[in-house]
Amino acid sequence: MNILVALCAVGAEKVLGNEIKQLGYKLTDNAPGRVIFTGDDDALFRANLCLRTADRVYLQMASYKADNFDSLFDGVYAVQWQDYFKKDTRVVVDKVRTYKSKLDSEHSIQAMVQKAVYKKLGDVWHMTTLPETGDESDIRVYLDENTVLILLDLSGLPLHKRGYRADTGVAPLRETTAAVMLQMMMWRRKTPLHDPFCGSGTIAIEAALYAYNVAPGFGRRFALESLPVFDRQRAAEIKKQEAAKIRTDVEVRITGSDIDPAAVARAKKNAEYACVTAGRALQLIGNDARVQRPDFVQSDFRDLKAPYPEGLLLCNPPYGERLGDEKTVEALYKDMSCLFTVFPGWEMGVITSDSKFQECIGHYATLLKDLKGGNLDTCFYIYNDSARTGRHEIHAAHKNTERKGK
Repeated sequence: MNILVALCAVGAEKVLGNEIKQLGYKLTDNAPGRVIFTGDDDALFRANLCLRTADRVYLQMASYKADNFDSLFDGVYAVQWQDYFKKDTRVVVDKVRTYKSKLDSEHSIQAMVQKAVYKKLGDVWHMTTLPETGDESDIRVYLDENTVLILLDLSGLPLHKRGYRADTGVAPLRETTAAVMLQMMMWRRKTPLHDPFCGSGTIAIEAALYAYNVAPGFGRRFALESLPVFDRQRAAEIKKQEAAKIRTDVEVRITGSDIDPAAVARAKKNAEYACVTAGRALQLIGNDARVQRPDFVQSDFRDLKAPYPEGLLLCNPPYGERLGDEKTVEALYKDMSCLFTVFPGWEMGVITSDSKFQECIGHYATLLKDLKGGNLDTCFYIYNDSARTGRHEIHAAHKNTERKGK
């Protein structure tokens, strides 16, 4: 049994944990931005292929106590690295994170771990110098209160890079963040969904992949595939198993709009890539069915009308570098209050880094979720019917708002 560590946005641990359990794996622990679980050998590939809200998946190579560099070195050296690397692999300790540990120099820890790995490989293979001409393989190190966690990267490129976004536009929303938003809203495929600021189409495309049960990793490769432990034949079988789960017999109403015609064109192009990839996955099992594309149109959000009595508005409205100045952003958010009127029976979810969002839009959310991905702190505002208050009721509603996050 393997111990794996999946990384996610801080605040999304519960959502990712639920995903992992749905794959049939057992959760063992979590920390901010990390979920630890156990899985069989299939989990190394399946977790990368199927997890929608994980940013990376690592294999835990060692966990031990170390309060000095000798014990740090010995713990790394004890790992059977020769089973996971080829003789020409270029091993990189890409990141070190420390917290309340005696060893707190990230650069020194990085150098010592790298030295121990190469020392072990050189001793086993009777080589004084390794060529490092092959694929790169990354190791990440965590030191939490003198406990060392040594992780081997199985993903390679971050998992939000699905492969379908050829053109991202300015300040795009991560695909994994869009997937987190959908899960936090508890969206189901039978519910109409519209993104009034579709940009490159990420939210609508992620919704489509989820609705049709398309594994998000079908369009890309993973670092695991360069390791000696990778079973290519078994991975092909897992792909076929996941392709067989794709649903094309369901009714889905997913749409998006944007005032910028170039954004609409990008969204359509990216959706086409994503759905073509899903179609190729179906071909693995001899199925020529077509996955329906989300529908994108050019429109100012102020001109929209609800096409159905109920549904979900989910969006990442422009802010910061996408609009330029604070007054323009505030004016946009104030105008967004019209969405509560023209979509009266709809729930709404909005993600932004602007702390004045609720004040500007004139409605306080039912629930707030802090999400931190990379260096960006954002808040996800969830609105349901109880949040459709007038300005005179704002302060009372705000007092009852539940906020969860880091």
